[in-house]
Amino acid sequence: MGIVLKQSFKNTLIIYLGFIIGGLNVIIFYPRFLGKEYYGVITVLLAYANLIMPLIALGVHYTVVKFYSSFKEKKEKDKFLTLAIFLPLLIAIPIGFLWSSIQDFIVKNFVAEGNIEIKKYTLIIYIIAVCCAYFEVFYSWAKVQLRTVLGNFLKEFYNRAVIMLLLFAVFFEMIETSQFMYVLTVMYIIRTLIMMFYAFSTYFPNISFSLPHNYKEILYFSFFIILAGSAGALILDIDKVMIIGKETFEAAAYYTVAVFIGSFIEAPSRAMNQILQPLTSKSLNENNEKEVESLYKKSSINLLLIGGLFFLLINCNVAELFKVMPLGYENGVIAVLLISLSKLFNMFLGNNTSIIANSKYYKITLLTGLGSAVLVYFLNMVFYHRINMDTDGLALATLITIVVFNTFKLSYVHRKFGMTPITNKTKILLLIIFSMFLIFYFWNFAMPQIIVYNFPLHPLLNIIFKSILIIVIYTYVIIKLNISSQINQLLKKIIK
Repeated sequence: MGIVLKQSFKNTLIIYLGFIIGGLNVIIFYPRFLGKEYYGVITVLLAYANLIMPLIALGVHYTVVKFYSSFKEKKEKDKFLTLAIFLPLLIAIPIGFLWSSIQDFIVKNFVAEGNIEIKKYTLIIYIIAVCCAYFEVFYSWAKVQLRTVLGNFLKEFYNRAVIMLLLFAVFFEMIETSQFMYVLTVMYIIRTLIMMFYAFSTYFPNISFSLPHNYKEILYFSFFIILAGSAGALILDIDKVMIIGKETFEAAAYYTVAVFIGSFIEAPSRAMNQILQPLTSKSLNENNEKEVESLYKKSSINLLLIGGLFFLLINCNVAELFKVMPLGYENGVIAVLLISLSKLFNMFLGNNTSIIANSKYYKITLLTGLGSAVLVYFLNMVFYHRINMDTDGLALATLITIVVFNTFKLSYVHRKFGMTPITNKTKILLLIIFSMFLIFYFWNFAMPQIIVYNFPLHPLLNIIFKSILIIVIYTYVIIKLNISSQINQLLKKIIK
């Protein structure tokens, strides 16, 4: 776990720095500089791009991670990576030619009449989807060389920093609100080009139009995994798309904020999985089951430990956080709790998904992907449209779907590989998280109101003091009980 923890630590710092920038954008700058309605428009455009991206990528970003380590000769690697460059064009070019019909279909079937102005921006969906697809391909290219930090920086920090700069550009009237999305699209293009040049710097292939010896297996995997990848994206972004079919863009903005806050805890998972994916694939290709199991258990307990702390910090402070935001956002407290629970369960799985996707059992990802997509859509229709639970219903649908299919994936890996991430330390850690949640969720420091320039400072002070108390108690307990030897060693180095 040495290289995992080292690069994961760097990646986690980058991701949380990106989340801080994103938090400032979401909580302060978007509502005040751009307005709720246009923020909702941007949210929906990016959600549609995320839905289409896996289709354009054609699963190549997963394919690169799975197969690269199986090639030993440079000639075969070059054939494989050349195929990876050109394969997404098989989908991207036809979609481009048909885009006019696709955008008319989207607007006609999934956009409420009052939100029809989104049509003038729909070409942006295609451009960003293509950029993101190729970004992921080249990012995976760098991952298999165990070079993840720049790609992580571009993925997690770059976009949010660019958005902050553009928001200030709108505020200082350097660009108009209507130009914001167009400039952001250019920034996506630049990001993809940077990632491409970096990927080539880690390994530059001799372009070869000969197919690798196992090209049928590669193509089969790519076309198969694309369905699972598309279904995974559907779970993440279908909520935002469904909102504008019923409500205004402002509602999409409110829900996006709740999802962003609830997703804050998953940063370590995203950081660690970027290096765990190629390592898991390599161990599986070498039939090193002991290493796979070691990665499985260690990634699970470490991610649950870190995720548990941020779960507590977020949910025990979220009500106070909403007090400093404009009216309308405060109804997202329950949505934040539900989304963060789903993210915590994801972190508990460790590298479970990488084990399945990079093994001979990868076909099961189609069942779990499509099954989760169908279930989340059905539950959204029930909770959001029929029962009218508002956005809390969307968050509940997401949580139920993730619990059902994550439980299935845990049992599947146990059945096929004879391994589980659960240890006695896992049970103790869950008890610590649950106990501290019950103690701090319903309690706040008693503080007088402090208003400075019409801005309430007392909720922020409450958040700061309460967070310090939670961090101190949580850290002391997990060190004392030696929940994770890797985290303990890391903390001792930091303290020294």
